[in-house]
Amino acid sequence: MYERFYKLTGIPFQLTPDRRFFFSSSGHARAIAHLVYGLSQQEGFIVITGEVGAGKTTLVEHLWSQLDRNTYVTSRIVTTQVSGDDLLRLVLANFGLETSGMDKAALLRRFESLALEQQGWGRRLVLVVDEVQNLTLPALEELRMLSNITVDGRASVQTILLGQPQFRQTLARPDTEQLRQRVLASYHLGPLSVTETRSYIEHRLRTVGWHDDPHWADTAFDAVYSVTNGIPRRINTLCSRVLLLGALEESHLIDADMVESTAAELREDLGGGMGAAAPAAPAAPAPAPGTANAAEYLLRRIQAVEAGVTRQDRLFRRVIDLLSTYIEPQR
Repeated sequence: MYERFYKLTGIPFQLTPDRRFFFSSSGHARAIAHLVYGLSQQEGFIVITGEVGAGKTTLVEHLWSQLDRNTYVTSRIVTTQVSGDDLLRLVLANFGLETSGMDKAALLRRFESLALEQQGWGRRLVLVVDEVQNLTLPALEELRMLSNITVDGRASVQTILLGQPQFRQTLARPDTEQLRQRVLASYHLGPLSVTETRSYIEHRLRTVGWHDDPHWADTAFDAVYSVTNGIPRRINTLCSRVLLLGALEESHLIDADMVESTAAELREDLGGGMGAAAPAAPAAPAPAPGTANAAEYLLRRIQAVEAGVTRQDRLFRRVIDLLSTYIEPQR
């Protein structure tokens, strides 16, 4: 909706990972370096952790766009709340193998055959497991056992594990020692800095044809960082709603007040995830009835309510207008 008002060619702050919007922050650049180094070893595990919404999946999507598809055969697992045996079947199915009606021994033989076939074509198998912190210890053990399979002296598969910070605690446990010994590269992806947050927002806007409309005040970028703590997915959620508010109010300026009011609405609508709200200043007590200031105080309160109703009415009418222009061409 707002992209039409600001004449953008697409939605800049969508939540779905899209490698077009990859932003190479200092942390993301280091994470890519660890991934490239790990892949060059052609065996073992690569571990990338980060907070929810830090950009781990987008990172791997970007890496895939750089890899030679004639060299790598990739598979990605995103459903990790499964048993060990189910995970094995899921891995093989995602590599295109039929798994129904087979016992574990038959499944492993089929996997070895696949690895041998791909090696004959000069290709390597790479498995990506997302949300790895949800895996049970038996499921992790299945992944380790797959990494033990060699074909003609070479590892059959290399695995990239993506997860939230608590997965590092799992790796530190005594009963995951054998898996931990096979980790060749590991990196924790932190949040963006305040400077990177601004660059990230501008990068995503420019990717969809932004030419400083709306103009973002310096204080608006600072407010986004303050609210989101530099987490990319939080930035996307907040900035998308800020642009919607700007379009509804027909504003060509995004300032700190718009960012902070939108963040407050998101906290009310969605609960956590947008940082803690600043403590509200204590409200001044109302003047005693019958005093000289009581009438003035009441008048200010009435004017504030009227202004709020007027604003809501204006926004409602603007929503109707935008919806009519958005829906009409679809008919």
